[in-house]
Amino acid sequence: MRILIADSQRKVRRALRVLLEQVDQVQVVGEAVDSPGLFARIVTEEADLVLLDGDLPGMPMVELVSTLRRVFPEVQTIVLSIQPEHGPAALAAGAHAFVSKGDPAEQLLTAIDRCRPLVKGQCGGTGP
Repeated sequence: MRILIADSQRKVRRALRVLLEQVDQVQVVGEAVDSPGLFARIVTEEADLVLLDGDLPGMPMVELVSTLRRVFPEVQTIVLSIQPEHGPAALAAGAHAFVSKGDPAEQLLTAIDRCRPLVKGQCGGTGP
């Protein structure tokens, strides 16, 4: 699974990369710090899954998620946020899963595992 990390904070991107480097059959193919960079990287890196910060600069989260679903329907999206109350809006906009940044790493790994390319529909993730 090819994963693109989209988060404006370098420390968060680095922590996610370190976590994902230890997961079999997962490859971090790139990083983006804002929504324009995200759209450019999805195309060039052929990502299967985007780990998307709910506060990514450049576009409101709901608009960003719905645009991703419309333009790149084959790409899975997991929204990450420090605000668990964003979960229902992220899922309603088309995110495959929502994971709070305050949740244990296992929650994210479980959601990623459920988002393998052959799995259709909603991935496993926690809601608020």
